[in-house]
Amino acid sequence: MQTLSFKNFNIIPINANDAWPLCNFMSANEDRLKRYFPKTLQENLTPSLAKSFTDKKVKQFQLKEEFLFTIKEKQSNDVAGLIYIKDLNWTTKQAEFAYCISYQFESKGITTKSVALLSDYAFETLGLKTLQIIVHKDNLASVAVAMNNSFTWIKTLKNEHTPPNESPLDMELYELYYEME
Repeated sequence: MQTLSFKNFNIIPINANDAWPLCNFMSANEDRLKRYFPKTLQENLTPSLAKSFTDKKVKQFQLKEEFLFTIKEKQSNDVAGLIYIKDLNWTTKQAEFAYCISYQFESKGITTKSVALLSDYAFETLGLKTLQIIVHKDNLASVAVAMNNSFTWIKTLKNEHTPPNESPLDMELYELYYEME
């Protein structure tokens, strides 16, 4: 896959050289990530953990089991965010987006634009037919990403996500369907 670009950012498949930048991203954004990305956070708290994580994610990408992309600032090449295309079902041609953005890049439309570009990639290149975003109703920025990309609210998923040391949370399911033009 070639790099997708917009404004001052590149969307790039995870690669082995991302371990240090990913560890730095996780450390700088630990408070933001601990509720909705606890596993990714735990797997990237040290450079050696991040190396194992990136190696695993590169392999999953190559095997088309899961696709993890970094959003990098062009000038610094720092990781500004992550976007997963995960929970792939190749039979039904369905997958879910999960995304996070660094605190210094929030509210700039970067995640919205990245999801738009990767939705096209998922439909046109991967051949998927349904994309999902699952968010908590109070995560207004994430709800906005779904709405700004024409995802439709489908239903509330009861007890869908259990953050560390919290009770299970109901989450909202949004979907976007491939429409041939």
